[in-house]
Amino acid sequence: MFYRQLGNTDVKVSAIGLGCLAVGGPWRHCGEPVRLGEADDSESIRAIHRALDLGINFFDTAANYGAGHSESVLGQALGHRRPEVLIGTKFGYQVDEETQQVDYYDNDINSDKVVANIRQECEASLRRLNTDYIDLYQFHVNEYDVEKSIMVREVLEDLVSEGKIRFYGWSTENPQAARTFVEGKHCVAIQHTLNVVLDTPKMIAICHEFNQTSLVRNALGKGFLTGKYNAGSKFAENDLRSRDDFRNGLIRPILEVLEQLLVHLTSDGRTPAQGALGWVWARSEQTIPIPGFRTAAQIEDNAKAMEFGPLGAEQMQAIEDLLKHENSTDEVFRPRA
Repeated sequence: MFYRQLGNTDVKVSAIGLGCLAVGGPWRHCGEPVRLGEADDSESIRAIHRALDLGINFFDTAANYGAGHSESVLGQALGHRRPEVLIGTKFGYQVDEETQQVDYYDNDINSDKVVANIRQECEASLRRLNTDYIDLYQFHVNEYDVEKSIMVREVLEDLVSEGKIRFYGWSTENPQAARTFVEGKHCVAIQHTLNVVLDTPKMIAICHEFNQTSLVRNALGKGFLTGKYNAGSKFAENDLRSRDDFRNGLIRPILEVLEQLLVHLTSDGRTPAQGALGWVWARSEQTIPIPGFRTAAQIEDNAKAMEFGPLGAEQMQAIEDLLKHENSTDEVFRPRA
């Protein structure tokens, strides 16, 4: 099994985690319908069990995903195997489970209620996850005021002292925010976008400087780096892959180079997904990709990437020569979900 350290701790994490966004099914985010493909709870649970059997021990979800439904499904799936895994979840929004609505507090991204409701949100997540502690509790408001975030960090330190959470982090694309948060004693991870086409050099540098885990979302480009989609692929109107910010900021740059890129990602017998994950590992020893899933078959393909490990130096150089990494998500891509 291929493991990496969780930040500056001695906790070992499987080199690949699983993102549970798709497990949540549909919800409304600040009035907009959101989903990522179809969700089938029975299949999600089977897939999670398969991941456990394959040695994957980190699952990343959020109160937002399905307005709590993703957390509930994950909690149900883990059951008595909870001690085997690390759970990461996120907070920062007002979640209504009954109406499946997720909103900013008072329609204000920087509302003081964000800080005031952290404890309440934590208790709700603990209930849905059917656990009495959260391994990694992550702030989910991407562009929250950096100065005010210090108060968020202070509450999280209190929750660590009380045993409600073990560690914390911030899910953000803002390097300044990341640099502020990692000064906290129990901050161990920054979650951000990174993939072979869209690099994040500033975030990677911060993770190295402060010995933080780089939790990598969009490692597979919402599925486009697997080779299964192309420019003509159609998605439901409320699918994230139909939104302009994802299509223009994430998907379009991938499609522009995908055909040539796949040659290098698969040159040593990997599938496209395994090659894309291998690039993330080779990019930095701090990275742990957390690709999404809907089926056990997807998990098996992704888990097999750990047998290959990071891409080799020749592959990395060939990819760099092809892309020259003119795209950088540190500045241009700030997904909301």
